[in-house]
Amino acid sequence: MAAVEELFELTPDSGASMRRTLAEQVTAELHRAVLRGEYPPGSWLRVQDIARQFQTSTMPVREALRRLETLGLVEISPHRGARVAELSIDDLEDTFRTRQILEIELIRRAAASFTAEDADNARSALERHERFLSAGSLEEARRTHSEFHFLIYRAASSRWLLRSVEPPWQNSERYRFASPTDAGARSRAHAEHTGILAACVANDPVAAVKALQDHLGGSLERIRAAMTARQQG
Repeated sequence: MAAVEELFELTPDSGASMRRTLAEQVTAELHRAVLRGEYPPGSWLRVQDIARQFQTSTMPVREALRRLETLGLVEISPHRGARVAELSIDDLEDTFRTRQILEIELIRRAAASFTAEDADNARSALERHERFLSAGSLEEARRTHSEFHFLIYRAASSRWLLRSVEPPWQNSERYRFASPTDAGARSRAHAEHTGILAACVANDPVAAVKALQDHLGGSLERIRAAMTARQQG
């Protein structure tokens, strides 16, 4: 998957090279921190504090916050500042409905044109994902999980669909991080991933769509159940 900073390039201007690099660095670090819950939902992101943390001016920080706003991870209010977007079951369901619309079209196209090279790349990412999960390396597991899906979707050869799915994907990652899974859920997810890949290798768009629908539906149910349990407990 293209990194956040690769998808949302700054508009070039005079002398922007170093500032663009700093903005990319701040964006990537804030992105990871939000996903890990280091900045809880609803918490304010103070520009001056973050600038001091990264030993930079406020401009790269403001650019980073605008980038995260385009992903739906941050909300910016005039005269009030930026804060991490709240999590809710309504937002969770809306996020997954949007993902279904976009990812179903992506996987339908990808499965129809999937190559042996696409299969090798996706299989390698899935194997690394499972290794990181087994080792408890959750940050790397998250990264390789995204890599697996987007290596498949890239076979659809649709730049705009890939760009469009990035915000709901990143928002759903916040929910995944906030809802730890047990061994049974991880086993089901692995079976779902394997089914998605197998359908693509077989160049079977119908089976690929069904496998993805099952995967997204299963993920939604697991996360929703974990959120409901937390709210009740």
